[in-house]
Amino acid sequence: MPTPNKTHRTTASVSAFIDKHPKEAMRDDSRVLIALMQELTGEEPHMYGPSIVGFGTYHYTYPSGHSGSAPLAAFSPRKTELVIYLGQEAQDRATLAKLGKHRATKACLYVKRLADIDLKVLKALVKMSVAATRKAHPAP
Repeated sequence: MPTPNKTHRTTASVSAFIDKHPKEAMRDDSRVLIALMQELTGEEPHMYGPSIVGFGTYHYTYPSGHSGSAPLAAFSPRKTELVIYLGQEAQDRATLAKLGKHRATKACLYVKRLADIDLKVLKALVKMSVAATRKAHPAP
């Protein structure tokens, strides 16, 4: 029996989640990311699980048969840094090199604060990620 996704869309308040973060700078950066991702997806923010702010939804099915839903664009304000979730297709090395101070893994971008990066470059990366996800997983 397949295991269900742990991270699914909830009815929790995005504003209440952001407002309870202990660092004002993280709350401010989160609000900037909300505006940016809302603009790029045309979707309202929703909580996915207890700590991810996501925009829009796409459905996927892996070759193994596992399927589920995930947000088109998402981020999480963690204790010490922002985690921005990007599809692998959007992690273009040349573009990432222009971003500024960050670290990246397979599907995540880690940023201490938005002041450390070029928001135009971040916007381009998120836009690429959303476009690639929509292309790979078209709505039915």
